[in-house]
Amino acid sequence: MNKEASNSKTLDNLKWLLALLVFSAAVIGNSYFVEVAFLYRVLGVLFLFLIGLGIIAITNFGTNAIKLMRESRMEIRKVVWPTRMETTQTFMIVFAAIIILCLFFWGLESLLSFLTGLALG
Repeated sequence: MNKEASNSKTLDNLKWLLALLVFSAAVIGNSYFVEVAFLYRVLGVLFLFLIGLGIIAITNFGTNAIKLMRESRMEIRKVVWPTRMETTQTFMIVFAAIIILCLFFWGLESLLSFLTGLALG
């Protein structure tokens, strides 16, 4: 492992620690400042969480996660979604299969209960 990668890993670990401290400050601050109006506490927590997420976003993990989200959004745009008719037909098939299986298992359970009653007297 070269020196540059080691320094990068150390810097990332420091960024994660800083983000954890910011998140902790948000949670502890929310419980410490109970007398402050609820709206201001919520805004403070949101602000600190956004700062923490911003710190995480500049780590190697964060930049890779953001890149993955962008690529995922591009892939979602390529999806061909089913029409309303296709969705309705698929729902009806699944619903009918569930009803048939429910009736089958109800009948099987009734048969087994009857046989168990005969065997045990």
